[in-house]
Amino acid sequence: MLDSITKGRINTARDILVGKVPDPKSQVEQITIALIYKFMDDMDLEAEELGGKRTFFSGEFAKYSWRKIFDPRQGGHELLNLYGEAITKMDTNPGVPKLFRDIFKNAYLPYRDPETLKSFLKIINEFDYSHSEKLGDAFEYLLSILGSQGDAGQFRTPRHIIDFMVEIIDPKKHEIILDPACGTAGFLISSYKHIIKQNSSNYLPDDNTKVAGNGSESVNEVIISSNGYSGELLTADERKVLADNMHGFDISPDMVRLSLVNMYLHGIKEPKIYEYDSLTSEDHWNEYSDVILANPPFMSPKGGIRPHNRFSVQSNRSEVLFVDYIAEHLTPDGRSAVIVPEGIIFQSGNAYKQLRKMLVEKYLVGVISLPAGVFQPYSGVKTSILWLDKALAKKTDKILFIKIANDGFDLGAQRRAVKGSNLPYVIKKIADFRNTIELGKQVDNEQNSDTSLVPKSQISGNSEYNLSGERYIINATYRGNWDTQKLESICYKITDGSHNPPPSTNAGMLMLSSQNIYNHKLILDNVRYLSEDSFNTENRRTDVKPGDVLLTIVGTIGRCLVVDDRMPRFALQRSVAVLKPNEEINSYFLSYMLLSDNVQTKLASESKGVAQKGIYLKELKSIEIPVPPIPIQLGIVAEIEGYQKIIDGARQVVENYKPRIDIDPEWEMVELGEVCKLYTGGTPRSTEKQYYEGGDIRWLVSGDIHNEEIFDCEGRITEDGLQYSNARYLPINSVLIALNGQGKTRGTVALLRVAATCNQSIVAIDPIERAKLLPEFLYLQLKSKYQEIRNITGDNQRSGLNMPIIRSIKIYLPEISIQTMLVNEYMQDITMVRSSKALIERFTMRIKDRIAKVWGE
Repeated sequence: MLDSITKGRINTARDILVGKVPDPKSQVEQITIALIYKFMDDMDLEAEELGGKRTFFSGEFAKYSWRKIFDPRQGGHELLNLYGEAITKMDTNPGVPKLFRDIFKNAYLPYRDPETLKSFLKIINEFDYSHSEKLGDAFEYLLSILGSQGDAGQFRTPRHIIDFMVEIIDPKKHEIILDPACGTAGFLISSYKHIIKQNSSNYLPDDNTKVAGNGSESVNEVIISSNGYSGELLTADERKVLADNMHGFDISPDMVRLSLVNMYLHGIKEPKIYEYDSLTSEDHWNEYSDVILANPPFMSPKGGIRPHNRFSVQSNRSEVLFVDYIAEHLTPDGRSAVIVPEGIIFQSGNAYKQLRKMLVEKYLVGVISLPAGVFQPYSGVKTSILWLDKALAKKTDKILFIKIANDGFDLGAQRRAVKGSNLPYVIKKIADFRNTIELGKQVDNEQNSDTSLVPKSQISGNSEYNLSGERYIINATYRGNWDTQKLESICYKITDGSHNPPPSTNAGMLMLSSQNIYNHKLILDNVRYLSEDSFNTENRRTDVKPGDVLLTIVGTIGRCLVVDDRMPRFALQRSVAVLKPNEEINSYFLSYMLLSDNVQTKLASESKGVAQKGIYLKELKSIEIPVPPIPIQLGIVAEIEGYQKIIDGARQVVENYKPRIDIDPEWEMVELGEVCKLYTGGTPRSTEKQYYEGGDIRWLVSGDIHNEEIFDCEGRITEDGLQYSNARYLPINSVLIALNGQGKTRGTVALLRVAATCNQSIVAIDPIERAKLLPEFLYLQLKSKYQEIRNITGDNQRSGLNMPIIRSIKIYLPEISIQTMLVNEYMQDITMVRSSKALIERFTMRIKDRIAKVWGE
C-alpha cells in the first residue's frame, strides 16, 4: 500500500510543477519520466553493488546518470541543458528496454526555469525504490490525479470499484483477460494482483479479508494489494502465460504509454497494451477473451462513431458499441463486468433496445446499480455494472438486480471513506447466486429493498427490455419498520454552545447563534466576533467539525444543518446545539429526521420559557427517531438530495426570472391617465359584520397583489356590503397596483382574471377601447417597472401611492402587433416559471412524504 511519505512527495512534485506545467496530464508525464529515470539509475546502482555492471547508463549515456545530474559543481543552466538533452535522447539508448524507450519517445522539458527543475529533481531524488512493486503503488497514486477526461466521457474508475468488479468475476491464472478501453490499465493490474494473491501459500480464502472488507472498516483499509503475496505457487511457465494473457487496447497513445509503465512497474515486463480503436478497427476482431473488464467511454464524438459492419447491433453510439463488442468477444465460458451509463439501462432508442434484448437472451446474469456519486468529484453521472456470463446465462431464466446504496464512501464531492459498505453483501449475494445455478438448484424469487431476482420473461414482456432495477425491486423501506433510538444513543456527544459568551470584537473569529442557522444553509449576517484566545476557550466546549449536525434550540427552534469543510471555523452560543453522530447514523439522514414533522412537533411541545422559548439538552437527548441500517439511510438521503436538486434548479428559475421589454425609442410614450380609466374601492364599517360574513364576492386588499395574475383570494364580501361601501365590480383583465402596504407590497402589480372588488389600498387600471392598449402588455410594462414605481414615494413604509401618481406614470404604446408579439413571448416564459413553481411544490411534497414513510406514515 502507498505510504503517506511517498504520497506527500508526489503532491510536492506536482506543487512545484503547477506554475510551469498547469495541465494535470503533462504533470503526470513529467513526473513519470523523472521517476523512471531515477528508477533506472537505482537499478544500475544495485547491479554494481552486487558485482555486476551498469546497463541503463553506460557508454556514451554514462554522462546522463542520475549522479551526474546532481553533480554540485554544475550550475542551474548546465543542469537544465543536461537533463533536457538526456530525456530527449533516452529513446535511442540501446541499454534501455524497448518499453522504456517508448516511454521516452517524444519526451521533452516543457519549461526553461533552472530553479523549478532543481527543486523538482530534488524531490524525485528522495524516491529510492529497489523493487518495482513499490514504485507501482506510487505510480497508481500519481495516475489518480488525472481524474477525468470528461470531454471524451472518460472517468477514471475508483480503485475500490475496480477491485470489487475483479472480485465478482474472479479471473484465473490460465484465462485471457482483456480491457478494450484500458486507460491506465487499472483492471488488468487488479486482475494480476488478484491472481498472484490467490496463488500464494499465505492466502487463506476463508480467513483473509476480501476486497470489500466486512463492512465494519473503511474501504481504504482493505483495498486489494499484492504486497505480502509472492505468488510462489505459480510456476515460471504459468507466470509467463499469465503476463502474456493480459491484453489492453486504448485509442489514446498517451494512455497506452501510461498503461505500459503501470504494467511494467507491477511486474509485467512485456505488457500486451496496444494503441487500437476497438470500435472502428478489425485487426483484433477475431480474438476472444475469457474475462473482459472495462469502463469504456460514455460519450460519442459529435456526429457519432463510424464503426465497421461486424457488430450485431447497428449504432453510432460508443456506449452501445463497446457493450456489443464486449459481449461478442467472450469465449463460450467467458464472463465480463462492464460499467455502463443509464442510457444502456433504459434508453428507448432502437439500438439500445436491440442491445438489451441480445444481452438478456444470451449474456446477462446481473445488473448492479452504483450510487450516483461514484465518479465524484469529476462527474455525478449515474452508472451500473452489467455482469455477463455466457455459460451461466444458459443455466438460469432469471437475472439478479442489486442496488448499492453505500460503496464505502460518503455522498459528498470529496468522497470520504465511511463505514457500512454494501460491497461485502453484494459479493456474497453474487457468489451465492452463481453457486446455486452451477449446482443446478432452483433459484427462488427474492425481492427486497436492494435485491430482486427477476424472470427474463418479465423483462422481455413489453419489448423494452428495461434493465432499471427500480422497476423490479420492491421498495421495502417505504414503511417505518425500523427500531427507534434516542438521540443520545446514536450521537457520541450532544452539547450546546456558550451560556456566557465573552465580549465581542470588531473582527476575528466567528461566534454564531440560532439566527445564523437555517435549514441546510449557513447565513453569516449579524454575526459576533471573538478574539482568537476567547475563541479557543469557547471552542473547547463544542469543537465543531465537518459531519456534525447543528440544531437551533432557543428562539426559532428546530432549524438544522450539517457542517461541511467549506464552512469557516466558528464557535456557538447557547441557542445552538451540536450533535455528533456515531457510526450508526449518517449526518444528513439525521438532519432530515430532525426536520421531520414528528421531531419538530416534539421540539415545540418540549420547549419552555415565556419571553423566549428553548429546549433543554436533557429533553433533546431523549427524543427518538427511526434508525434503519446505514445503506438504507444513504439510499434515502440520495433520494431526498435528488429531489432537492430539482427544487434548487426550479427555484433558480423562479427567483431569477424578471420580465424585460426591449424598448424601441421610436415608440410613442403616454401617461396612464390618457389611455386608461382608474378605479378603486371602499370598505364597510367594521361594525357591520354582516357585510363580510357569508359573502361570495372576492374582495382584494393590497396583500393579495404579488406581481402575478390573480384568480382567487381569501377575502369575501356580500352583495349588500359591496353597495354599502360604494365599491364596484372591477373590470376583468384590468391591471391592479397596490397603493400601500408593508414590506414590498407597495407598487406590486397583478392582472385580474376574475370578477372582484377591492378596498382603497388598490387601484384598478382599465385601458380605454380607443387607446389600443392590451391589458397584458400594460401589466408586463408595469411589472417590469415595479422598483421604479415603488421608489416614487421613497423608502418610507408609511408613504403610499395615490391616484394622481398612478395617472402620471408614463408607458410605451407601440403597435398592437408588437404588443401581441411581446406578450406571447412573455407568456411562454411565464409558463416555464409556473412549471418551475409546480416542480418546487411537487418535489417539496415528495421530500415530506419520503421522510414521513420512514416513520411508517
